[in-house]
Amino acid sequence: MSTALEPPLPAPPSSAAPAVIRIAVAHGWSPLDLRQLWEYRELLFFLAWRDISVRYKQTVLGAAWAIIQPLFAMVVFSLFFGRLAKVPSDGVPYPVFSYCALLPWTYFSTALINSSNSLVGSSHLITKVYFPRLVIPLASVLPALVDFAIAFVVLIGMLLWYGIAPTVNIVWLPAFLLFALVTALAVGMWLSALNVEYRDIRYTLNFMVQFWMFASPVVYPTSMVPQQWRALYGLNPMTGVIEGFRWALLGTGTPPGVFTAVSVAVTLLLLISGAFYFKRMERSFADVV
Repeated sequence: MSTALEPPLPAPPSSAAPAVIRIAVAHGWSPLDLRQLWEYRELLFFLAWRDISVRYKQTVLGAAWAIIQPLFAMVVFSLFFGRLAKVPSDGVPYPVFSYCALLPWTYFSTALINSSNSLVGSSHLITKVYFPRLVIPLASVLPALVDFAIAFVVLIGMLLWYGIAPTVNIVWLPAFLLFALVTALAVGMWLSALNVEYRDIRYTLNFMVQFWMFASPVVYPTSMVPQQWRALYGLNPMTGVIEGFRWALLGTGTPPGVFTAVSVAVTLLLLISGAFYFKRMERSFADVV
């Protein structure tokens, strides 16, 4: 019995050749590749979530730590600066005046310290796999936003206790919070890159943050700064952030103007220069971290 031969099956289409990505060391001042940073956005959020989980894992008080630091600082400042030193508070109760400034400052200081130490703390990743190194300091400034949101609930309670109603300026609050985030990232990129090369940066970081706090209008209003020093004082980016928070929430101080514009210009300068310096130095991170 003869059997008919079946026609041969068509050959499956050949799969496209896999894309080849060549990773080479950049020389000199290389341009920023923001598109590549966007492609690694999932890694960015994963690292941020990891830091949040580690922060509250196996803690007794949990999220209460986000409230303790600014709340205790507010009590101390209200006692020594508000009652004993009689520091003016622009016509609002000093506890609200100081706590409103401590919210952005606590976020900034926490994000700055985390970002500055992020590369050294992630040496096990840097030496094993390639990814845009800028993801690490950027992810380090995001977890502190959770602490800010928790501590902000206390401020709402204080406003209700003292009978202070926020003005319509509160719509500008997210912009000033973004201002604080960008400032922490800008300075953090500089310090994180320097911390890889010079490990004594982390030992001077706490002193720098403490000095920066008293150089910012946290415990006193900007009206106490002499007029001839106002322009120089505006070079401190956190001055614009803190004054913006008080203006948006309490209606004190002056609306954003030249003073805030100077702080924004300084922050943008730090951000752009820090990004290019970070990009230039990242080719040696895996060797010296």
